[in-house]
Amino acid sequence: MNLEFKNKRISGILTILPSREVKFEDEMDNYNFSRAKSLKLKLAMGYNKHRIVEEGTCASDLLVFGMNHLINNNLLNKDDIDALILVTQSPDYFMPPTSNIIQGKLGLKQDVICMDINQGCAGYILGLIQSFMLLDQPEIHKVVLLNADVLSRKVSKRDRNSNPLIGDGASITVVERSSEECTIYGSIKMDGSHADALMIPAGAFKMPSSVETAEMKEDANGNFRSLDNLVMQGDDVFNFVQREVPPMIESLLERADVKKDDVDGFMFHQPNKFMLDKLADRIGVPREKMPSNIVANFGNSSGVTVPINIVFNVGEKLTHESKMLCLAGFGVGLTWGTLLINFSNLHFCESIDY
Repeated sequence: MNLEFKNKRISGILTILPSREVKFEDEMDNYNFSRAKSLKLKLAMGYNKHRIVEEGTCASDLLVFGMNHLINNNLLNKDDIDALILVTQSPDYFMPPTSNIIQGKLGLKQDVICMDINQGCAGYILGLIQSFMLLDQPEIHKVVLLNADVLSRKVSKRDRNSNPLIGDGASITVVERSSEECTIYGSIKMDGSHADALMIPAGAFKMPSSVETAEMKEDANGNFRSLDNLVMQGDDVFNFVQREVPPMIESLLERADVKKDDVDGFMFHQPNKFMLDKLADRIGVPREKMPSNIVANFGNSSGVTVPINIVFNVGEKLTHESKMLCLAGFGVGLTWGTLLINFSNLHFCESIDY
C-alpha cells in the first residue's frame, strides 16, 4: 500500500537505553557450541554487546523516565500533547493499554488519544504512519510516538540464534504539522501467512503459559528454548528481507522522483550486520549509507533500532542541518514498510541511559 502525507514533520527524537551492558563473550558458555564457533558467529553477525534491562523493568518504566526528561528540560510541554501512540510487543499488561498507564503516570490531560499498537520490527514505521494520519484531525496538533520493547525477558539465555542479538530500548518521537510545504512518501505491506517466522508461541490466550510451555527443549541446531520464549526462523526472515525490501525501496524512490544518490542515509531496522550489508548490496547503495552498527553497540530492540540508528549515526547533525532519510522496518508479522522523510532542525535528537 502506497501512502503520502502532506505538511508533517518530526520535531524531536529521544532514545532511552538501559545502562546495563552485556558483552557477547560473557554469555558464550551458555550456548551448546564451542567458543570457536561462537566467535565466528560474532564476527559474521556483528555481535559485540547489547543493552539489557534489569529484572522487573517494563516498557512503561523506560518511557516515563524519558518523558519526564523531556518535560523537566522544557523540551516538551505535556499540555500540548494531543495523542500518545505506543508501539510495543512487550506491554506491561494484557489490559489496560500501556499507553493509558503512561498517560496516568505523567498526569496528562484527559482530552488526549491513547493508543497501543502491537507491532515489532516495522513498528516505528507503522507508528509514524498512524501519527501522520492523526495529524489530519483539526484538533490534533502534536502527537508523541512512543516505541519500546524489553524482549530480552522473553528470550532463552541458551538460544544462540536470538539471545546474542536481542537488546532492550525505547524511543520518544514528537510529530507535528509543518509550516513548510512538504510531502512524506511511504509504503507498507503485510503477509500473515508467514507469521510463524518470528513469534512467541505461548503466553497469550491461544496457548496460555503452563508448566509444559516452560519446559526447555533442544532444537536441531543445539539451541535450548521453551514455548514461552521467542523463536526465530532466521533463514526464512533473511530470505524474506532480501526478496521483498529492495523492490519496495525502488518503488518508493521512483514515486518520490528521488535518486539513491540524493538520499543522505538509509536508516533501517537492524536485525544484524550481515543482513544489513547484504541488503545494501542488493538495493545498490554504499554500505556506509546504510549503517549496520546498532546491534554491535546496543542489540536488536525490534522497531526501536530505527530511531536509535538515527540518533546514534546522525543525531547531532539533525538539530542544525537538513537530511533526506529513508527509513525502513521489516520482520515480525510478517510486515515491511518504508518512509522517505526530510529531517530539518529538530528541537532535540539525543540519547539517555536509564
